[in-house]
Amino acid sequence: MSKKVLAVYFTQSGQMESIIDHFTKPLASAADITVEKVRIYPAKPFPFPWTSALFFDAMPESVDGIPTALEPFTFKEAQYDLIILGYQPWFLSPSIPAGSLLRHRLFKAILNNTPVVTISGCRNMWINAQEKVKKLLKEAGANLAGNIALVDRHNNYISLVTILYWMLTGKKDRKWGIFPKPGVSDEDIANAALFGQTVNTHLQKNEWHDLQAHLLQQQAVNVKYNLMFIERKAGRIFSIWSKIINGSKKRRALLVAFKYYLLIALCIAAPVILLVDALFFKPFLGKRIKRQKEYYAGVSLK
Repeated sequence: MSKKVLAVYFTQSGQMESIIDHFTKPLASAADITVEKVRIYPAKPFPFPWTSALFFDAMPESVDGIPTALEPFTFKEAQYDLIILGYQPWFLSPSIPAGSLLRHRLFKAILNNTPVVTISGCRNMWINAQEKVKKLLKEAGANLAGNIALVDRHNNYISLVTILYWMLTGKKDRKWGIFPKPGVSDEDIANAALFGQTVNTHLQKNEWHDLQAHLLQQQAVNVKYNLMFIERKAGRIFSIWSKIINGSKKRRALLVAFKYYLLIALCIAAPVILLVDALFFKPFLGKRIKRQKEYYAGVSLK
């Protein structure tokens, strides 16, 4: 019997579409598998390239998970053997279109009792977003079987410069001919097919319990301590900011304040906090850190 796979995703730049295309190649080439791809669109499009003001204006709704209306979409089947969800984090949360999809009644209906593989493409921080995705999938009754996190592998501050260049100009090339290309590398996008092969093996057997373990052997997820440490703290702070901004009559001024707070926090405060942690805390928390990294690399939900 033919197996039916749904790959659903949102993209602005086209990066996630390319990731999905490569990831699903091994599945689409199998004789007994039908792959259906659905790209979702917000009813009111988000701009690309962004302006700085519009980008930061998306922060409160991203963090608080406030959905936006989506263009009508349909699925060919009422049930699938596997659903692949491609998304990108915005402000340490699933992007507004991705979060809206996860809350949409039509998508929630087909998620129920269905294996799901999530695949994200981002600069380097994806943990908080994935935790929120885990929760939404659980609420829909889905079975999260695997997760793949594709990131920009360059230095944190270099990738900050390149991602801003890409977002604000729409150009995925080398800034000034000096910086590396922004985003997930072409090589890593192409190598997403290797993860697709692994997923195909498990789909053929309909065995999902050890899929994530096999994906981890292929380095589908890499939890870096410094980024995990920063993101865990930043997630709580972002939540405070979003609650202050949402509904405020001073929204525009508060968003400007948040923008400068974020730049100062990333470029000045974070290195100092990491240094203090490395000297006084990290050496004594080895087992706890190991447990945290193992948890975030997995697919379970606390």
